[in-house]
Amino acid sequence: MPRPRTKKHTVGKAGRKRSGRKWSGRVSRTSDALDLKGGIFKSSDPEQIARSLKRSATKSRRKKGTPYQSAMSMLNFYINRAGKNLPEKQQHVLEDAKDELRKVFGKEE
Repeated sequence: MPRPRTKKHTVGKAGRKRSGRKWSGRVSRTSDALDLKGGIFKSSDPEQIARSLKRSATKSRRKKGTPYQSAMSMLNFYINRAGKNLPEKQQHVLEDAKDELRKVFGKEE
């Protein structure tokens, strides 16, 4: 005969206290992230976004990988965290910025 299931004493998402802050904001502020120009991801010019990311990645002393890896990582981080809240037009701009980033770092295939 199977044993009756018992309730585990772990705290799931429902049991956590909501602080009103998002973990992604903390990551951006405290991690080994780049020091980015404010509002750069809101730009409508993919080339400007790529150049700004390259400038920040090259100057930053808080990165773990290469400047290219850091810049692409921050761009992907922003796209993924914005998720459904990112307007389609801006999503296309940011996807184009990935191509521009490859160009400015000479990583074109």
